[in-house]
Amino acid sequence: MMISTRARHSIVYRCSLLLASCFLASCARAPSVDILGSFFPAWLVCLAGATLLTALVQFVLSRLHMKLAFPVLVYPTLAVFFTLALWLLFYH
Repeated sequence: MMISTRARHSIVYRCSLLLASCFLASCARAPSVDILGSFFPAWLVCLAGATLLTALVQFVLSRLHMKLAFPVLVYPTLAVFFTLALWLLFYH
């Protein structure tokens, strides 16, 4: 079965539009925060807050005399969790 040249161009045109729409679907301004005249990405501000929250959790656990089995895994995971939670809470 042979496809005519016009039909082939139509298929290529439709596929290129579909591909372009996939690349342009997420084009938007990145959330940024103005701090003393400099714009920082929102996730960086959330990371600073998450670091403080993780330190607070570590302080509370040490005051309760709780020992963690794998603190090398727990604290970075908590920092990522708090970062994503703060970003969802404030910027989404």
